[in-house]
Amino acid sequence: MDSVTPPSAAAVHPVIVPLSYLLGTWRGQGEGGYPTINSFSYGEELHFSSNPGKPVIAYNQKTWKLNSGEPMHAESGYWRPKPDGTIEVVIAQSTGIVEVQKGTYNTEDKTIKLQSQLVGNASKVKEITRDFELVNGDLSYVVQMATNLTGIQPHLKALLKKL
Repeated sequence: MDSVTPPSAAAVHPVIVPLSYLLGTWRGQGEGGYPTINSFSYGEELHFSSNPGKPVIAYNQKTWKLNSGEPMHAESGYWRPKPDGTIEVVIAQSTGIVEVQKGTYNTEDKTIKLQSQLVGNASKVKEITRDFELVNGDLSYVVQMATNLTGIQPHLKALLKKL
């Protein structure tokens, strides 16, 4: 296979197959808020990809202001599903924050639930959860956050369509 040819489904590592519905690019809109900030809306694109034969999914995300297209936030990382239904995720944010998440995935419900094990380089953020669900072919998620002043509560939610 040359470097221009995309990997075929057969090249996806067996441990990735239960989450292969994620592979590709998703785009849509989201809403954010928190007690300490004004509510806002944003455009978003997520991209999930796999390298042939590797048991990991690469993850890239970017958001932008809906009215101007100005970039807002970006993050990237790796999702490592395990055959037992658990998953490990590492994410580096453009804000300098890093997350180490652990969780579970359910292949029947097409849900993924992540809980932070470590939020590094964050002066205020203490905990982050991320819940993903495939609903009628669309990918939805909710991100919750806790800070040193506020308990865990909703921060972001979005609905994305596969391109």
